[in-house]
Amino acid sequence: MKGALARAGYSTLLRLATPAYLARLWWRGRHEALYRSDWRQRLGGFAGDPGSQRLWIHAVSLGETRAAEPLIQALRRLRPELRLLLTHGTATGRAAGTALVREGDLQAWLPYDTPGAVRRFLRRHRPALGVLMETEVWPNLLAQARAAALPMVLANARLSERSLAKGRRLQALMRPAVAAFDCVLAQTARDGERLRELGAPRVVVAGNLKFDVSPDPVLMARGQAWRRGLARPVILATSTREGEEEPLLEAWKLLPAPRPLLLLVPRHPQRFDLVAAMLAPRGLSFLRRSGWGAAPPAEAAAADVWLGDSLGEMPLYYAAADAALLGGSFERLGGHNLIEAAACGCPLVMGPHTFNFAQAAELALQARAALRAPDIEQAVQTAVALALDPARGEWARRALDFAGQHRGAAERMAAEIVALIQRR
Repeated sequence: MKGALARAGYSTLLRLATPAYLARLWWRGRHEALYRSDWRQRLGGFAGDPGSQRLWIHAVSLGETRAAEPLIQALRRLRPELRLLLTHGTATGRAAGTALVREGDLQAWLPYDTPGAVRRFLRRHRPALGVLMETEVWPNLLAQARAAALPMVLANARLSERSLAKGRRLQALMRPAVAAFDCVLAQTARDGERLRELGAPRVVVAGNLKFDVSPDPVLMARGQAWRRGLARPVILATSTREGEEEPLLEAWKLLPAPRPLLLLVPRHPQRFDLVAAMLAPRGLSFLRRSGWGAAPPAEAAAADVWLGDSLGEMPLYYAAADAALLGGSFERLGGHNLIEAAACGCPLVMGPHTFNFAQAAELALQARAALRAPDIEQAVQTAVALALDPARGEWARRALDFAGQHRGAAERMAAEIVALIQRR
């Protein structure tokens, strides 16, 4: 009873917020035009005949879409005839997802989580099974899936202590949603324990798909060529978030000349212009990656900062760097994917906040593939020292070894998903 009342209240709030939700998408479309495409899908509609019995995988954003790639490859090795319905919530996720679909597959937006929208979506597509990636627990979607007898899997699942505490506060809403999963494929044993506490009926600890992602060799080669063309160290600040760039730039100005090159890559495309506007008033010369082609122009070698305002080029940036600072870890944001840096052989300096990747962060520290600093100022000093360390090559080797030792999640998850499909 409490669960039904909680979901009814949640649904009412979402219905009331629908105009604001659509307005926000339109606003974000000023800088990312893809947000203004296929609006009907946001409310559960779909033009044409979508067909049925596809395996549905939802990867909300860029990170989840990249993580889904080795899973999709493993699934297709087991079931070559497999057809996919791949859904997303962000423009970066949908753009990256175009490389994962082939003839017979479909891409769409995941609808807003109102009862009517998700009911229309499920009736229209009639998938054979649904796979939600990482943390995508949507109460109405899962309730409608259960009503339609649609098996659901939470893959590469993670749940931090902070998120568990939030789930406890919203237990009447979240417990029935988590309980609707037929299987939860958790990244770590601790993630699995938290998800069981929140109501998951069956949990399999399968590892982290991000260890199975292989960096693009073409981008890696290009980044290494960029690095060879520079006569000074390169420090990458990767996936930086609000509140991190300004103290980073202040710390950077305090470095003695000649300073290393700072390669600054904000997490979200809509912030590229905002971060560019932070650079000039601080007297830092900079060039934007979007302003050149395959190679930096001649004047780039003398710039203080390169602004990485491009999408899908993280392997290039890691390959060009001697050391990296992990964005999202210097504010209370939980950090971002540190495994990609290791897979590219780039030593990493993390801030104090890595609860989104807690076990991977601890394993990286234990493997001496990464270091931790208490704040951005100390992290800058540590990264510069690491870049200049004669043993920097050993750090890179340990990073590659660390990434390679934890592969295999894709095969384990694919086997569980195919077994569920076959039991239908």
